Amino acid sequence: MISRFGENVSISTDELKALVFQCLENCAEKGSKPWKRVLVLPPDHTRLNSQAGPITAIAYEWLTARGIQVDILPTLGTHNAMTEKQLRMMFGDSIPLDAFRVHDWRNGVVRKGEVSGKMLSELSGGKVDYTIGVEVNKMLFDGYDLILSVGQVVPHEVVGMANYTKNIVVGAGGADIINKSHFLGAVCNMETILGQTDTPVRKLFNYAVDTCLSDLPITYILTVMEQDYSTGEMHMRGFYSSDDVECYTEACELARKVNITLLDREPKKVVVYLDPHEFQSTWLGNKAVYRTRMAIADGGELIVLAPALKEFGEDPEIDRLIRKYGYRGTPATLKAVEENEELLGNLGAAAHLIHGSSEGRFSITYCPGEGGVTLDEVRSVGFEAAPYDEMAARYNPSTLKDGFNTLPDGEEIFYISNPALGLWAYKEKFKD
Repeated sequence: MISRFGENVSISTDELKALVFQCLENCAEKGSKPWKRVLVLPPDHTRLNSQAGPITAIAYEWLTARGIQVDILPTLGTHNAMTEKQLRMMFGDSIPLDAFRVHDWRNGVVRKGEVSGKMLSELSGGKVDYTIGVEVNKMLFDGYDLILSVGQVVPHEVVGMANYTKNIVVGAGGADIINKSHFLGAVCNMETILGQTDTPVRKLFNYAVDTCLSDLPITYILTVMEQDYSTGEMHMRGFYSSDDVECYTEACELARKVNITLLDREPKKVVVYLDPHEFQSTWLGNKAVYRTRMAIADGGELIVLAPALKEFGEDPEIDRLIRKYGYRGTPATLKAVEENEELLGNLGAAAHLIHGSSEGRFSITYCPGEGGVTLDEVRSVGFEAAPYDEMAARYNPSTLKDGFNTLPDGEEIFYISNPALGLWAYKEKFKD
């Protein structure tokens, strides 16, 4: 394994380039023949802070300088295809646009095996017992000499810690494993999963890759990022690369130290800002809910400042289902799944509806900007709503600091400038 990490480490651009080059050189030395084609699997712009964009550009430079063809498949999962502007924002200007491919999670996948209902029953404690088809993008089986999977390890609501095998079977995966794995996480209780290295969903993903995709030449590059809230700067605290689970487990150890904020007391009001470049849907923006739910006091309030909110689901069908069934809590969602074939056939959407609810424990107020989702539309899916301009005037993202703030009139709030960067929890609620 190649690694450089530490709670006070800040990997520079030059160091990062050297680490990526070293990773590729080591992989090439292990190969039995010269490489002709390499596939890179980075996340999309919703993981902008991962530094997967610069890593992909560095890898592209090294590989193409040796005459190797490079294809890049952003691991969209169910997200919208990236626009040219988003590609350039994420990956820079050095990679030609024709190097990028678009993942189609509904029609562009192939099934390579199944995970039994018996195993799902064991993983879920008997809550579900369905079979899961292991479906991934067809391109992974197109004869590539190396598949380079790039991404960030950070607390995640479905799997515990993001990336590693999740990038393969969800990011580049198909509908069956995406939908059913997310529902598995939902029924296993998100609050027992968040920030954990080993979870039922992680066991599922690792088993799927190890059992059904073991012939693929996958090498992982994983980062751990931390924002310095005093300066706003992002620091790469960890770089890990290997073709096995070691890079993931070591990255998790560091991420748990630098990406989880444990609070001595529960804030009554939390205000979260959603950067317009990253968050334009509740499908993504509900990280504001997932990553704070273990911090907010009973009867408290979550205010989500969402200036670019334009939709609920990033997929038209998922958007329709969210609008129809709303964020009504676990009992209502499970009842809807039982009574409606369309929701039973889209368990990923059902899981999202569960994850996006506070289960009535605290209120959630979304504050959209003009020209997108209306206040009435927000209220129709079960949230409270207020105009962005009005709420941003009181809770100004440009003047608030991350953490506890006391406003001029004495109101205390807890502010988070980007919910994608970590997990916030009252220390009595978090399983260490």
